[in-house]
Amino acid sequence: MEKNRLLIGNLACFTAYALFGFNIISCKGIALDGNITPMALFCLRSFGATALFWLWSLFTAPREHVAKADLWKVALASFLGLFMTQITFLYAITQTTAIDASIMSTLSPIMTLVISAIFIKERVTWSGIAGIALSLLGVFILIFNCVSIRSGADRTTLWGILGMIANTFCFASYVGIFKPLIQRYSVVTFMKWMFLFSSLMALPFAFGAFGASNLQAVPMSVVWQVIYVVVGATFIAYFLIPFGQKVLRPVVVCMYTYVQPVIGMVIALALGMDRLTPLKVLASLLVFVGVGLVNFVPRKASSRT
Repeated sequence: MEKNRLLIGNLACFTAYALFGFNIISCKGIALDGNITPMALFCLRSFGATALFWLWSLFTAPREHVAKADLWKVALASFLGLFMTQITFLYAITQTTAIDASIMSTLSPIMTLVISAIFIKERVTWSGIAGIALSLLGVFILIFNCVSIRSGADRTTLWGILGMIANTFCFASYVGIFKPLIQRYSVVTFMKWMFLFSSLMALPFAFGAFGASNLQAVPMSVVWQVIYVVVGATFIAYFLIPFGQKVLRPVVVCMYTYVQPVIGMVIALALGMDRLTPLKVLASLLVFVGVGLVNFVPRKASSRT
């Protein structure tokens, strides 16, 4: 039974981060079109996912209530894991080159390891450190040896760097701190409240964001990208991640960030914009071996949460 739960958790995280990999391409396309501002896109993601989760909860979620003492914790989780994570990403991605953004995103598992060790007493093991190091090596090989199909800024600005650092720190804090809270509730219940709080945070900015956007000029190709961002990379992806958070160590959940460069390579290969080499195969193997080392440590080395 435990092995089945671990398998489901790993598959859920892998699928979610694969969706995030495609999300980067969609967000770049939306940003380059220029008719939808980053804040407007965040509002669309937040309002859309909130509606979908609350609608779904009417038919599937158990009738459970979030304790009043936990509501402020859910609000803080929403602020870190949704509001700040998505806002900083959407702004930073327009001010960083694709390579710089990819490199800075690799900080997330390292930050998660430190934060979870401090807040939920996650034990740091040598196998975990070795796994992160191997995956980092694989990611850097992919970054510097794959043709990027993710167009970005001509140069990276200081605000872009600070935005990406804030992005990785906020999501690492969410993953590293809130595992005990997530384990108390069903996925749908937790996420519907997460996105409700996120929508309330976004509401004061919505009118200005939509007023600054030129929604009438958005081409249909960008409309489909927005639909994917809202449904695939937000509703479905954020539904899947808590399955992993319930059973996997926080650092393992965040290490699936390293799947995104692999997804980017696969997309580039499929579009004929890159070619497969033994070095890229080795890099991909290093990524997954590293994830395996962090994931499948002896249970006695895991934290008791």
